[in-house]
Amino acid sequence: MEDLTTQFRNLSALPLDQKFVNLVDVLLVAYIIYRVLMLVRGTQYWRILFGVFAYLAVYFISKQIGLSTLYFILEKGTYLGPTALVILFFPELRAAIEGFMPQTTFLQRLVPSNVEERAEARTVEEIVAAVAELAGDSVGALIVVEKIALLDEYVGNGVQLQARVSAALLESIFFENNPLHDGAVIIRGDTILAAACRLPLSNSRTIDTHVHMRHRAAVGVSEVYDSLAIVVSEERGTISVASDGVLTRLSSHTELRTLLNRELRNIEEGVPAERKTHIRRRRPRVAE
Repeated sequence: MEDLTTQFRNLSALPLDQKFVNLVDVLLVAYIIYRVLMLVRGTQYWRILFGVFAYLAVYFISKQIGLSTLYFILEKGTYLGPTALVILFFPELRAAIEGFMPQTTFLQRLVPSNVEERAEARTVEEIVAAVAELAGDSVGALIVVEKIALLDEYVGNGVQLQARVSAALLESIFFENNPLHDGAVIIRGDTILAAACRLPLSNSRTIDTHVHMRHRAAVGVSEVYDSLAIVVSEERGTISVASDGVLTRLSSHTELRTLLNRELRNIEEGVPAERKTHIRRRRPRVAE
């Protein structure tokens, strides 16, 4: 504390360039403190942070009034303070660090990737047809399509299929009585690698509290790996896509087609009309 006071007293005697450096230093520290406060605001960690401030207050007061034994104990505890804070605030610190750098970074752009070969036009149409049918029947589904990163970590915990992508197969996987309907289907290129895969759940507080585990899993995998996670809501029959940790609800399967063609085939425009798969309309159920 005395060193800090001395620095403020000597600030006026510093050269202009050194004053500028100190000003930038103070602003950066203030910004970091602001980010930490915003991260823990409204969460259980706010009480932990308040406890840290109370600890520091008692630490400085004990030194000033001469409580040597208490000061000695608290001083030794400060050595483990940074490690304890990292453990306690690990999810928030990870989210803050990831927030400084988006997934699509300059380094990733340096790595050549043949976008045209990620998926065939037929594969896109099969996915769209399956998702439209599942949404029409309000059948919950989670389909993850790889982009740059390989999801071998999650492929390994599912049931291996190694099958060509088809709408019929995707629909049958998510049929309610199918033992594989729980979990995610992972697609690489034109192949369904595995089904019933377990994905990490996102802890992001920006997700709507009304969404269920399937949507949180979609956001979770897109936070960790560069991928597209397609979600069909079992309750509402809506279609959503998670990418870069952001969940977006689509208006229809047509918007999904445009998105997949852009992300997987580098086609900004929609595919020609003659190549679009006909989506069967949901038949009205007749009461027996």
